[in-house]
Amino acid sequence: MLFPGRRAATLQIMAERIDRAAMTVDDCEIITRALSPVLDIADPIKSQYSLEVSSPGIDRPLTRLEDFSRFAGFEARVELHLALPSGSKRLKGCVVRVEGDTVFFCLTTGEEIPLAFTNIRQAKLLLTDELIAATATPSNIDHM
Repeated sequence: MLFPGRRAATLQIMAERIDRAAMTVDDCEIITRALSPVLDIADPIKSQYSLEVSSPGIDRPLTRLEDFSRFAGFEARVELHLALPSGSKRLKGCVVRVEGDTVFFCLTTGEEIPLAFTNIRQAKLLLTDELIAATATPSNIDHM
């Protein structure tokens, strides 16, 4: 039931193709048609909701260690749970590499710092010409 003035909940599914090709509207539609009956039977959300299937996009969030590894060399914005000794909780720079549970990040000052993955509250790639070029060429899809 919807109440006047209230919006229905939205279940958002972000999907990527296994072959790392760009997601299309048709891909999202296929996922929606396959997932809707499963959700109807399982009924995990008791109130009314909308199902939204989309791609994370070029300037995607980085949520797993694998994401940081995959996008090493690209610029990102990172927000931390706990501040660095300098007092900073928001960082901008470049993902360098991942070693174990540590993400190495190069700040715009050129300083490379280790970040414990558990201290990363959220991170997102920045839309840059380099990122656009890397995602536009089919030969780079395997790298992405």
